[in-house]
Amino acid sequence: MNLTRIFLAALGAFVAYFVLGGLSFTFAALKNEFLKYPAVYRDQAGQLKHMPLGIAAMFVGMVVLAVIYAMLYQGGSGLVAGARFGALIGVFAVCAFVIHNYVNLNIGGALTVISSIAYFIEWTVAGIVIGLIYRPAH
Repeated sequence: MNLTRIFLAALGAFVAYFVLGGLSFTFAALKNEFLKYPAVYRDQAGQLKHMPLGIAAMFVGMVVLAVIYAMLYQGGSGLVAGARFGALIGVFAVCAFVIHNYVNLNIGGALTVISSIAYFIEWTVAGIVIGLIYRPAH
């Protein structure tokens, strides 16, 4: 495994994930859906207060994903392998997180569908970035 590339891939995926997340979750339709559930989700001040923990956790998560990608990488196009990897992670996140929350939290179907689309895209792009940056050690 190429540890430098794992770190760079994780960093790139982290940046891409937060840029897309910033765009997706400030999109009026999605933001308005979250605002319908103030008893479930923190307000902006509460989110900002807890943001350092979230940032650190997401970076660790991206490192883990880059390591998993490196362990599974079989050669070929980084774009294709990364997209496939990211899409699988996206499906996992939607099923294990978004739909799981829909079952357990008192949130609506519209929020679930819009969040599912946004997270799937974010994770797919994160996988693509990992695939484009990671190269095995020679």
